[in-house]
Amino acid sequence: MVRKIRGLRGLLAGLLLAGLAAGCSATIPSDPDGTLERVRGDVLRVGVSPNPPWTIVTAADAPPAGTEAVLVEEFARSLDAEVEWTVGGEEALVGRLERGQLDLVVGGLTARSPWAEKAALTYRYTEAVGPEGEKELHVMAAPMGENAFLVELEHFLLGKDLA
Repeated sequence: MVRKIRGLRGLLAGLLLAGLAAGCSATIPSDPDGTLERVRGDVLRVGVSPNPPWTIVTAADAPPAGTEAVLVEEFARSLDAEVEWTVGGEEALVGRLERGQLDLVVGGLTARSPWAEKAALTYRYTEAVGPEGEKELHVMAAPMGENAFLVELEHFLLGKDLA
């Protein structure tokens, strides 16, 4: 009788775990705010801070140029999206990113960025020599927690030969 009860408990525990696993069928990685799905086929809202040669802003009515502007345009095309640019300083742009008003911020950011506590920084996608001869690992900033979007962006960036 004791064996039957233990066997029944084991069966019930297994069924419970299976039920819990089935209930957790969420896609991983996920975006709590749905950034990737919202951007796909629509608009990628990008904040850009001038920092040549990474990002070059020449006029209010002209799209930015530079290495990162080109990458952003290519990434948007890979999502069948148009880019909507917002020019500003890093602090204001990261604030807009935190409030969900932007999907991405670029501007020659490095892995040592002071914004790492307020934004999800991509894995370094390239490195360059800084003004003092130091190695700079370049990143972009995405909204915290929007992991599917971040993974898609990182996959895109790591597929580029930027060396």
